Amino acid sequence: MDGLGSDVTLMYRGDLFLRGFDGDMRNHLKEEMENNSGIDVKFNTDPKEISKKDDGTLVVVDRDGNELECDAILYATGRKGKIDGLGLDKAGVTTKGTFIPVDDYSQTNVPSVYAVGDITDRIALTPVALMEGHRLSDTLFGGKDRPVDHEYVASTVFTTPEIGTVGYSEEDAAAKFGDIDVYKNRFRAMKHSFPKSETYSLFKIIVDSKTQRVVGCHVATDGAGEMVQGVAIAIKMGATKEDFDNTIGIHPTSAEELVTMRTPSYYYRGGAKTDTLE
Repeated sequence: MDGLGSDVTLMYRGDLFLRGFDGDMRNHLKEEMENNSGIDVKFNTDPKEISKKDDGTLVVVDRDGNELECDAILYATGRKGKIDGLGLDKAGVTTKGTFIPVDDYSQTNVPSVYAVGDITDRIALTPVALMEGHRLSDTLFGGKDRPVDHEYVASTVFTTPEIGTVGYSEEDAAAKFGDIDVYKNRFRAMKHSFPKSETYSLFKIIVDSKTQRVVGCHVATDGAGEMVQGVAIAIKMGATKEDFDNTIGIHPTSAEELVTMRTPSYYYRGGAKTDTLE
């Protein structure tokens, strides 16, 4: 809406949006929104009340008593599973809040009852729900043993700049693998350099130092989703950093950064961050 000429205010109740995504991507998006958009971003701001004036103007009051007048409000309140009326309790199906816990075969605690998609509170993405349904059908009716696989699922945040991501964030990779190498570069893409735009891109690759497998790729730039979908295939297949290095880049593109970063920006050893290795 900002790009269409509206004055936009974004209120977020926490310190930083996109919880669960890579920390660098979250901070980069914050900086880009603050520096290169007209959006008034307000963190640690929790709307408490919305009222409507006689002239139709809406007034938002936050928990600190601050007021904001506006013409329209989009309020993202999260999601709950729609399990009311299904009679799950009568069938003996265990629920957790408004969601249905399942195992790797999408089976509930009742052997004859299965559940897939957002209602299972795993990864709330349409392609993931399709994968879960296909694998369940193959297992039940296709004579195949196909548990679900939620590792290395690519996703995109359609912000400006767009964020594309697959695999582990830096924080999660350090916790899981202990020893990782982090390759990172922030730069102005050529398309933004000529008009002297201050829009920056951020590219990041995370490597398990023991196996040299690429376990995370995070990109903030124009068309990041299209870019990362292709990268996701390589990462899902187990591509190593050497595989990336052996790939010739397409010049001039921003995407070539993925195959030209040669020196780690920093490391983690035993889960602790270090700038150099002795």
